[in-house]
Amino acid sequence: MKTFWLWSLAVVITLAAAVYQRVTGPTYELKGTVAVAGAELKYELPRSCDSTEDCPITIQAPAGVEGYLEYRRFRTQEALVRIPLVRRDGELVGALPRQQAAVKLAYTVILASGDEIVPLAGGETVVARFKDPVPTGVLIPHIIIMFAGMLASTAAGLTALDRKRNPRRMALWAVGLLFVGGFIMGPLVQKFAFGAYWTGFPLGADLTDTKTLISFLFWVGALIAGRKGRPARGAVIAASVVTLVIFLIPHSLFGSELKPGQTG
Repeated sequence: MKTFWLWSLAVVITLAAAVYQRVTGPTYELKGTVAVAGAELKYELPRSCDSTEDCPITIQAPAGVEGYLEYRRFRTQEALVRIPLVRRDGELVGALPRQQAAVKLAYTVILASGDEIVPLAGGETVVARFKDPVPTGVLIPHIIIMFAGMLASTAAGLTALDRKRNPRRMALWAVGLLFVGGFIMGPLVQKFAFGAYWTGFPLGADLTDTKTLISFLFWVGALIAGRKGRPARGAVIAASVVTLVIFLIPHSLFGSELKPGQTG
């Protein structure tokens, strides 16, 4: 495979995986449409909020449509708190009250027009997790380095499929980038956002941290298999495929969560 096509394919695969992970993750806005008062309304309900301010909820709605939201802390049987949505410039506006980092609120949004009662998201309870702000100077490098690591991982796997190429150098790049992005920048992001450097295995159940560890271990195994310059194609392909598969798992699944009764 020519270098141009190898890298083109690697970029396409990596971008597709990144987009899929983003739009299927539990922090991505819950989007949909609903019919109310003869009109089709689009909505985006937040599932990730900053701890420094109330979490705004805004619904485009024509005159005559009213609404409210109900919420309580996730995984509790606390009494629901109801907040009416206020009409402002053609929108219904409300907010979830700010919470400390890693607290989750479960909420629903209901619209009404006369006798017509319509819950958004089919009445599904939406879960919003609060986080502390992460400095751009930490977050952006983390994202770029992790993307570069994914790209190098994919390129290494494609290189290993070509019998005329040795994937060793690209495997080294994959390991280096995944280490810096996942074990240096990643814990910094986690610390800023939720107050802990590492919440994956063996310290917790955070799937983002755990899948980074699994991917890295596969790549270390590929490097060991390829010592003394051996191509170790099977090990490199396995590490590349495992990395791609586990990074398709939605970001922040089983992420940091402050349980009721815990303190941050």
